[in-house]
Amino acid sequence: MISRWLRGLVNRAVLFVVAAVVLTALVVALVGSLLSKSELEQQAAKQVETIAQIVAGELDDKLAQRLETLSHVAKGLTMSEAAFEVRAKVVMRRQTALQHLFDGVYLIDAQGKVIAEHPEDLELVGLDISNRSYFRRAKEQLTPLISEPYRSYDQGRPALMMAAPVFDHKQRFIGMLGGAVVLSGEHLIEEFSDIRIGETGYLAIVTHGGTVLANGRTGEVMQPINDANPLLKEAVGGFEGTARTRGSEGESIILSVQQMSEVPWFVAASWPAREAYAPASRIKDAFLWTLLVVILLVVPVTMWRFRRLMAPLGELGQQVRERHLGVRSNPVGVSGSSEIGQVAEIFNMVMDERDDVLSSLAEREAFFRSLTRGAPIGIVQADVLGRIEFVNPVFEGIIGLTLAELTGSHLFDCVTANDRDAVIHGWQRALEKQEVFRGRYQLQGPNAGTPVWCQVMTAILETPEKVMGTITVVRDISHELAVEDALRDEQLRAESILGVMQDGVLMADTGGVIRYANQAAARFLGAGGEYVGKNVFELVGIDHEDQALSHEWFLDRDDLDSLYVTLRNANVDLFDVDLSMIHIRQGRQNERLVFVLRDDTERRRQEERLSWEATHDSLTQLLNRRAFTAALNKCLSEMPQQDASSVLILIDLDHFKPVNDEGGHLLGDEMLRRLSDLFKESVRQSDAVARLGGDEFGIILPACGMDRAKTLAERIRAGVEAFAIEHEGRMFGVTASIGVTELLPTDREPKHVVARADEGAYAAKSKGRNRVVVIPAPKPEL
Repeated sequence: MISRWLRGLVNRAVLFVVAAVVLTALVVALVGSLLSKSELEQQAAKQVETIAQIVAGELDDKLAQRLETLSHVAKGLTMSEAAFEVRAKVVMRRQTALQHLFDGVYLIDAQGKVIAEHPEDLELVGLDISNRSYFRRAKEQLTPLISEPYRSYDQGRPALMMAAPVFDHKQRFIGMLGGAVVLSGEHLIEEFSDIRIGETGYLAIVTHGGTVLANGRTGEVMQPINDANPLLKEAVGGFEGTARTRGSEGESIILSVQQMSEVPWFVAASWPAREAYAPASRIKDAFLWTLLVVILLVVPVTMWRFRRLMAPLGELGQQVRERHLGVRSNPVGVSGSSEIGQVAEIFNMVMDERDDVLSSLAEREAFFRSLTRGAPIGIVQADVLGRIEFVNPVFEGIIGLTLAELTGSHLFDCVTANDRDAVIHGWQRALEKQEVFRGRYQLQGPNAGTPVWCQVMTAILETPEKVMGTITVVRDISHELAVEDALRDEQLRAESILGVMQDGVLMADTGGVIRYANQAAARFLGAGGEYVGKNVFELVGIDHEDQALSHEWFLDRDDLDSLYVTLRNANVDLFDVDLSMIHIRQGRQNERLVFVLRDDTERRRQEERLSWEATHDSLTQLLNRRAFTAALNKCLSEMPQQDASSVLILIDLDHFKPVNDEGGHLLGDEMLRRLSDLFKESVRQSDAVARLGGDEFGIILPACGMDRAKTLAERIRAGVEAFAIEHEGRMFGVTASIGVTELLPTDREPKHVVARADEGAYAAKSKGRNRVVVIPAPKPEL
């Protein structure tokens, strides 16, 4: 039966056309599906990775800010251990900033006992936490730290502790300042655990120990990780990246892991692949349904059309058959005369040509319809009045109506009411001027749901004699607009994040013209907000190690990380800055330079303070023994270049112990401070005055000469003798036994010079105290 059906020429032609349409549609569908799926996979992976990076960065920033604030406050609590325990509650009430950053703030003494807390209703004062790992680590390491997650004493809630050690004036550990953050509270993780990627994608925050701190899918907190996913196991060991893998329930997911820098945690962002690739699946389903509709339309239309085209052949066959059977009274070409034969021949030739023309027209029409049906964009043919004559299946899918329903209706009826007037005006103007009409409008049919944003282009169909109509190309751009909106939202979010950063961030082109700068950068630029479009190197000067860094200097360098520079703006403001720079699209068009400016003034001031404390006595503000030894070594090395000799004076106070025993240590400290001021006022600025320990002092007099040194030593002795402090109705005073010795070019070790001067101070004490004894330098051996 099938073979009999295939014997018919019409049936074979119909089968061929349907097969060609189906094959073309399947090839287009396959290629489109592969391309769209690949593009969606890249976009989805990038989106998941970006979300994971942002969340990890924000968590790091929050932890770093709290730890830095806690450490800063702890440094300001320097006091004696007794004062620390007595003033604990007062100190705690003053820490308003910490109370806003932490769910609980605690002062803990050196033995691990809580001595003050906020809020006070926690009732943890007196609790011994010495067994907590974070207390032991803080006490051993003496540095600020962030603890592993633990369950709190009060309600067993998951939390972590940020701890900073507290020292006394002698840098001894006296306790700890701790800030507790409840993991499920508002200060840290809660705002991130509710983030959704698409509809069902979620975030998880996990420690390197395998403990889940937040799970956006299950809501788990402080639970061991139970996902068998190999990527998560690798993430516990430090893996970072994005890949497609299988989830705990066996479904395909896109997983991005971003490690955090402040704590041994990582952020895992998961998005089901079926949801990420949903647009491609919907397009494929729509295409298959459209193909089915096209086939159902093509078969009857093609059958009908081919039978019409083949009718002349059937008629001709009938005439030939009638001629052969003698049924026709006037057979064509059967007459024996040459004239009739010639007419028959001409008639047969005309019929053959007519059949050729009809066949050619049929082929062109079939080609046109096959091309338009397989095109991925909508195609509409209309007359000069805008009445639709033909549409392809893509346009049918956009409007929700078939070709039969659309034929004869106005093209403008497919445009939403808001855009219709503008479309009619633009279309008519383009028709009058015979130019291409372009626009972006919303199209909607009566059976369609949400309007579809489309890119529309209309061109005129014309012959030399007249305008035949128009051909309109329609492209669905809804997805593109959605992507643009998403990118715009991400850009706004990135600008919001940059806007609240304390570090200045600005981007300039290769000419130095500022293209973007956040709010923090305005303070460095000193431009009052009017800086975009100006040249950054005209607004500020940048110096590094006494060298001015030019625009060309930065262009010639690769990326810079932590370059310490001095920045000077038009307001003559100076900033010590930690500067970083990266190139974007280096060496290509639209190259950009991104500068990150971090104010480093406070850190450098802290370094200077620490350097000063390392070389000075905290009580008297004089040089300590280490700095004194270094100064004596320097003086010895410079002896050959000095015209006059240098002298060392050692001062040992007499009767100082009774001052401490009878007046108290506070009185003794006050006396040492005031005597230190007397020593500093008695010498030159180039001389070095040091407290060597207890009541012993040393003075180095470079290039002074022995005569002047003796006079100075005697003046100091007299000043000490005349000095007295009244305390509780009594006068307290001391005298000084002073040893003086000259430095020689042959002296190699400071201890030899100090020993001579100490010998003089000892001799002064043995002779009755309150005197100056000069120990001459030994003569060089011959």
